[in-house]
Amino acid sequence: MTISRRAFLRTTAGGLATAFVTGSGSPQDTKPEAAPPPRLSVEAAPTNLLPQDTLFLTWQRDPTTTITAQWIGPEKADATVRVIPPTGDEWKTAKVEFRPWPKTDLKVHRAEVTGLAPGTEYLLQIGKGPELFRFRTMPAKATDTFQWVSGGDCGTNAHAIANNILAAKQEPHFALISGDLGYDNGTSAKTALAFVQNYARHMVDPKGRLIPLVTCLGNHEVRGGYNGKRGDATFYLPLFDGLYKDTTYAALDFGDYLSLVLLDTGHVAKIAGEQTDWLEGVLKEREDRPHLFVTNHVPAYPSYRVPEGGPVSGKPGTGEANRQHWCPLFERHGVDVVLEHHDHTFKRTHPLKGGLRDKYGVPYLGDGSWGQLRAPIAAEKRPYLAAVAKAYHMTVHRLEGEARYHVALEESGRVADVYGTHGKRPAKRG
Repeated sequence: MTISRRAFLRTTAGGLATAFVTGSGSPQDTKPEAAPPPRLSVEAAPTNLLPQDTLFLTWQRDPTTTITAQWIGPEKADATVRVIPPTGDEWKTAKVEFRPWPKTDLKVHRAEVTGLAPGTEYLLQIGKGPELFRFRTMPAKATDTFQWVSGGDCGTNAHAIANNILAAKQEPHFALISGDLGYDNGTSAKTALAFVQNYARHMVDPKGRLIPLVTCLGNHEVRGGYNGKRGDATFYLPLFDGLYKDTTYAALDFGDYLSLVLLDTGHVAKIAGEQTDWLEGVLKEREDRPHLFVTNHVPAYPSYRVPEGGPVSGKPGTGEANRQHWCPLFERHGVDVVLEHHDHTFKRTHPLKGGLRDKYGVPYLGDGSWGQLRAPIAAEKRPYLAAVAKAYHMTVHRLEGEARYHVALEESGRVADVYGTHGKRPAKRG
């Protein structure tokens, strides 16, 4: 269902003015001072990186009861992570594991803490360091209203930082960035580190809570972009192989109310074959989840690139394999929303079935302009497009029971689009 801004103001808790923190309408008002230059050359790793310079949280399994802390820096052999609720109950301690940060002498530090209580705020301490970091676990049930943010194609420029700051002001429970994080291309440790430093510095909400990061793979994480091997995701997998242990696609289940299915659009794993077979099973198992989201990098329904191949280029169109192998599964198994990026615009499609507008179809939101920008094709030239704009943006997803509200915020804080869905989209059984 599509809702107007006025309807959104009436139906969401507190209205837009209190649910979302916007800017003044001027992009300059939301831009911070320039980020400090990354403290890393490709061959010479610094020795003065502190854990808080690159610390971010993520998940390897159920976000209602676990958290994984990660940072990049010189190895500290005795490092541990301790977590305690603000009430002062018993600490939980996790040992830190180390792995090389390629092309440098630095290490990726990782510690997973399990057995946490859902919907609870905690404090986190690294080793015996003086600083305590705040975070919260996801709620146990979807009955509590909560929100999270999504986008793609970030980079490390001032626009990406401005959107980081705007996203953090929304107090999201987590951020989902679906490919092309820092644009390191699998070759630049300096760029990969700069993305992590920017995230660690700016993705902290107004209450001082760290915002966990979930990602999927994009072409600019992989040497060559497509048809690579795991080792070609040089800097990406050392950070995110806790979730992507054996494949570069995965499902992350939040209790029994939200599932994120994260796909690889041909960067390491082929779209057809094993990944599609896996996808069909995963969606079938989760088709009754109250909220079922799929995300991938290259869009099935592009807003800039050409969707059809041709005899002149001899290449398939953008998203052609997605439309052939994945979109029928999304339609069959009740996927509520697909998030996709890569084209560097703002876009929302109509609900689609077989590429055509259908009230029981699947909407596709994107299109990857957190920090990169192009002018989209006019919506009237592509009937599947409902809304497009040339705008740096990210999207706030607000879940209220069975209702889902998707609010695209431009870098300035201006509301670019409001879209709502409610209940389960019918799955085609059998």
